[in-house]
Amino acid sequence: QVQLVESGGGLVQAGGSLRLSCAASGRTFSAYSMGWFRQAPGKEREFVATTSRSGGITRYADSVKGRFTISRDNAKNTVYLQMNSLKAEDTAVYYCATGASPGVTPTGYDYWGQGTQVTVSS
Repeated sequence: QVQLVESGGGLVQAGGSLRLSCAASGRTFSAYSMGWFRQAPGKEREFVATTSRSGGITRYADSVKGRFTISRDNAKNTVYLQMNSLKAEDTAVYYCATGASPGVTPTGYDYWGQGTQVTVSS
């Protein structure tokens, strides 16, 4: 079965940085796109970033463009989200997901991790 396990969340002050990791198992990692989404309390799950199977295509939400970077290491079956210049509005549970293409909607992804909490204090 497919499993995705996120790590790296925590508490950070505004302007700081965090790196999230997502380790995948149960499928051929290099054959699938990977994405990051986030959900704040009372809000809908929203797109953050995605990358194609080789890392050649990346897409970012306007709200994080220039601050966040998605990358993947297929040899380690791991996708990363480097988050810099964090803002209070970045506070959310962050989820990684895998799917057939690097889309910007949650419906295109078939497996999801459990999420990791990111809290940014102002």
